[in-house]
Amino acid sequence: MSAVLAGKPDNGVIDVAGAVRAGEELNTAAIDGWMKQQRPTLVGLPKVTQFAGGASNWTYRLEYANGDFILRRPPAGTKAKSAHDMGREFRVQSGLKPVYPVVPEMVGLCQDEALIGAEFYVMERLAGIIPRKNMPRGLQLDAAMTRRLCTNVLDKLVELHKVDYEAAGLQSLGKGSGYCRRQIEGWSDRYEKARTWNVPGYKRVRAWLKGNTPEDIATCVIHNDWRFDNVVLDAQDPTRVIGVLDWEMATLGDPLMDLGNSLAYWVQADDNRLMQATRRQPTHLAGMLRREEVIEYYLSRSGLDRKVSARDFVFYEIYGLFRLAVIAQQIYYRYHHGQTRNPAFRNFWILVNYFDWRCKALIKQAKR
Repeated sequence: MSAVLAGKPDNGVIDVAGAVRAGEELNTAAIDGWMKQQRPTLVGLPKVTQFAGGASNWTYRLEYANGDFILRRPPAGTKAKSAHDMGREFRVQSGLKPVYPVVPEMVGLCQDEALIGAEFYVMERLAGIIPRKNMPRGLQLDAAMTRRLCTNVLDKLVELHKVDYEAAGLQSLGKGSGYCRRQIEGWSDRYEKARTWNVPGYKRVRAWLKGNTPEDIATCVIHNDWRFDNVVLDAQDPTRVIGVLDWEMATLGDPLMDLGNSLAYWVQADDNRLMQATRRQPTHLAGMLRREEVIEYYLSRSGLDRKVSARDFVFYEIYGLFRLAVIAQQIYYRYHHGQTRNPAFRNFWILVNYFDWRCKALIKQAKR
């Protein structure tokens, strides 16, 4: 692998945290006392740093001389625990770990909000590479290695969907059959509530989705946010997945809906400028599968090609785009009404219009 990582063994490509953001500091002494109840052999006080982002749960690194951990907690002022349920996220990963080894090892869950002002949980840190919008500087993958990385990530999704959720004790994670129908109804309702004057009504798209909703093809554990920036790669072999992160939205549902969600983020090198503006993972690199190849590969590896064809997958692809449009519109709604001043959200309404056009193009294609 010396040809892959230029210079030192990791050459600075391993994902690291930075300074804690103002107003988001942790009570280090309180955390340390709790940690040493879970792991009595820990030495000294932890060095506390924070990972970038924070739009969802806040994520910190607790670095001891003899231990390295990740702490997750909700943002300050969170009211809806259902959106930032630390206990649920902790229990999902605890149940999956024995049957899906790429989940981090859980350390403990603290539901006493008095300790740091919120519930939190701690897990062991997986040191590795997290592929974000672009691969880290110093990491050099040729097309063949990029393809192997791509298929390895998809294989981990297939493995997740084959987990025996009953054996893992995760029967209560979802509502059972009818997942596809509930998703179409739920996201349609959310769009109506978040609509502003400068975005389309999505009436044709929503009517098509409602009229073409299939029965669930299966029920399994789904991640619901499967992207390259939610996996951890081995620093010595950057094509090998050693961890899967961010289980906040995991549930029991239809596996093809999970893949449809992922494809909405799958931006290819030849996509237009508006689509390129949405890219947040390195799916544009030479060697990455194209969307139609992703569908064919997944269906073949999962065995679902016996139940559904790549041509039939258009429903799930349109659903994924519509869901992403709703997410973007919900964020823009907050900006439009002055609930956030983040300038990055100013033009999200343009993306919502674009996704409507793209959904309609796929609908037209499906009728041929």
